[in-house]
Amino acid sequence: YSCEKFIFGLLFRMAWDSFKDNLLRPRIRSTSRPTASSQSKYETPSLGEIQHSLWAYKPCSGNVNEVWPNLYIGDLYIAQDREQLRQMGITHIVNAAAGRFHINTGAKYYKDLPIDYYGVEADDDPNFNLSIYFHPAARYIRAALNSPKGKVLVHCAMGISRSATLVLAFLMICENMTLVDALQTVREHRGVCPNSGFLNQLRELDIRLVKERGGGGGWRNALKL
Repeated sequence: YSCEKFIFGLLFRMAWDSFKDNLLRPRIRSTSRPTASSQSKYETPSLGEIQHSLWAYKPCSGNVNEVWPNLYIGDLYIAQDREQLRQMGITHIVNAAAGRFHINTGAKYYKDLPIDYYGVEADDDPNFNLSIYFHPAARYIRAALNSPKGKVLVHCAMGISRSATLVLAFLMICENMTLVDALQTVREHRGVCPNSGFLNQLRELDIRLVKERGGGGGWRNALKL
């Protein structure tokens, strides 16, 4: 009897631990969800509406977060932690704050790791034109995610503005999301907040993509970030 009781208790403990782990593990969507423009007629929100929705505080929850399957947003600390990158299995890095006066890692910094490097020399300045990198970076991320065991880290200094903007653009360009959908998706996992200039550039991208895809007009999708 005591042996059976011990085995039952052990099995119950294992089942509970597995259940608890599933509760704590963040749920990452594996496929593109329906966009706002496919659910109803969609109109890009104004800059003020987007900024107002971003006022709700969302913690970053550490140095790095998975915001889309195998796609991570992080800060300079995770970008410089080669052992952690090795353990995470990161295969590609997009540095959105590259350059001598920013986070000057570069391909040589990761030479001992099986990591491919892509640098964007961007300033976290509302007047900086980050939009010229939207499509090139999106193509790079798409190809990286399609590669065998591809895992991509997109980072800047804090993992809030520059890197987040490039990831949002990727979701809009390659996953057919609207800006609202992309913001909601990412902010479920990390408290990103692009500066006003980057938000305007994402709005322009959103307007153009919605027009190209035949959406637009009618009602705005509710902003619940």
